[in-house]
Amino acid sequence: MQTAWEAVEYSVGVPWGQLMNESRTVPIIGVIDDDECVRESLAGLAESAGYETSLFASAEEFLQSAVRDSLACLILDVRLPGMSGVELYTQLAQNLHAIPTIFITAHADEQTNSWVSEPGVIALLYKPFQPEVLLQAVRKAITRSRI
Repeated sequence: MQTAWEAVEYSVGVPWGQLMNESRTVPIIGVIDDDECVRESLAGLAESAGYETSLFASAEEFLQSAVRDSLACLILDVRLPGMSGVELYTQLAQNLHAIPTIFITAHADEQTNSWVSEPGVIALLYKPFQPEVLLQAVRKAITRSRI
């Protein structure tokens, strides 16, 4: 007697476990920070929570990437060499490529604080921040990106 799973495997010609893995999509988190240690640390945290990551050292590197259209959210340092995180966010929004964004910074100032009210900004986190706070913001961003 054939089980329901075996029937599915037979009818589609693909083992059930493989079919299930292919149908799930894992959100991809973009991490843009000029500090390699921060990038790697944030990637490790996101990956430990089950997300995939794409890492970038600058806004310019990100803009040249083909992966940007597949990102569920961005973790974006405010201060970057060259184009700043805020300038990148503005450019993406103006070109209708807004991605739910979590800004991170080690520098508190009024100009940076004003960005928290922008529609696609999920959070502004000051370094150092608790890992769970970042993961909560990522979950919120992913939920927003799927709407």
